[in-house]
Amino acid sequence: MQVGTQQDRIEPTKTTPTVISRSEHCISRAEINENALKVLYRLKDMGFKAYLVGGGVRDLLLGREPKDFDVVTDARPEQIRKVFRNCRLIGRRFRLAHVYFKRDVVEVATFRALLEHDATTDEDAEVQDGRIIRDNVYGTIEEDALRRDFTVNSLYYDIRNFSVLDYTGAIQDLHTGTLRFIGDPETRYREDPVRMLRAVRFAAKLGFRIHPDTETPMFTLGHLLHDVPPARLFDEVLKLFHGGCALQTFELLRHYGLFAWLFPATEQALAHEEQGFPLTFVAKALENTDKRINSGKPVTPAFLFAVMLWEPVRLLAQRLREQGMSELPAIQAAGHEVVTDHVKYTAVPRRFSVGVREIWQLQRQFRFRSGKKPLHFLSNPRFRAAYDFLCLRASAGEDLNEACEWWTRFQEVGSAEQRKMIHREPTRPRRRRRKTKISRRHVPA
Repeated sequence: MQVGTQQDRIEPTKTTPTVISRSEHCISRAEINENALKVLYRLKDMGFKAYLVGGGVRDLLLGREPKDFDVVTDARPEQIRKVFRNCRLIGRRFRLAHVYFKRDVVEVATFRALLEHDATTDEDAEVQDGRIIRDNVYGTIEEDALRRDFTVNSLYYDIRNFSVLDYTGAIQDLHTGTLRFIGDPETRYREDPVRMLRAVRFAAKLGFRIHPDTETPMFTLGHLLHDVPPARLFDEVLKLFHGGCALQTFELLRHYGLFAWLFPATEQALAHEEQGFPLTFVAKALENTDKRINSGKPVTPAFLFAVMLWEPVRLLAQRLREQGMSELPAIQAAGHEVVTDHVKYTAVPRRFSVGVREIWQLQRQFRFRSGKKPLHFLSNPRFRAAYDFLCLRASAGEDLNEACEWWTRFQEVGSAEQRKMIHREPTRPRRRRRKTKISRRHVPA
């Protein structure tokens, strides 16, 4: 693939926006969150500039329903807090204002200034090894536009005249379906390595192609993710795989070599068995996850991580059994070791890691189909997740179809039919031997 020329890049210089008037775009205020509109109008009425920015504007122009509506303004965080009594300032790395409307939160940011990477003495900005550690230097809307990641995320909706401002050629990229970084991509990735994951996520979500200049560094800079806090990567993993396009995301992550920095043990297992069960298992799980999310059904991080880490656990448990350990202790020991090692890369909160291990340990329970155990198992809080996991293993090629079909039917039939399914011929009770009583008068003196 040919790399774009230097002229293809959007360099951080002062620029004049292209103004798309109300008659030239499709955005209507009726499509904008009413609380976001309240924030925009209130800031405007108080004499500040205020714009809807980012993904919300992008999605409205694409005819999609936005998930979030973010606001940007020339008001400083402390000024925003004075305007809104229902406001709370958050963040150290990036100072933001959250304006609360019961359960709804509107995020308000102040225009950011361009940073000089060799100037690290400012108390409000800090750059280490190319990474932005703290960034609370405020600037103009022109600078703010050039500080954003992708061109298509740098569009501003002006509440004063309902126009859209384009400082980076974003409208053209929307028309061509191109995801392109503003500025030098490698520099931007070094500022924040998570931007590589965002590139993958947006490419999968929007169905856009990643511009050659933007994608080329991704093949060699994956190692930068190792310096990102594992807790932050956990949040990014959920965005990647719980966004409704997990399968395409998974394929892109592996294409760019990024998946190995999120799930190293899983990538190692997949690399050795490229066409076998593990790859089919993960692909089918992500496909089912997409179906559930796109139909409005709930999903849980515990199931996602149980799927992703199953092959490393299965292989380790198999080795432990070959060394003489019995099945359940082997699964427990393997699960503990794999999860303990994995959290160094992607932190999994305990409330989810416990569920992950339970899903694995409950797999052996599906063998017991007689007596009282099946009915007791149905009432287990983790039964449904463990059952879905079992049937997923069967659909991916494991010899578990009979077990999956039996448990599917067992859940569907009534209680009378369930009793027949688990009926077991009673064993003949053993006769208890009577103890012979010895009379005291016959006891020798």
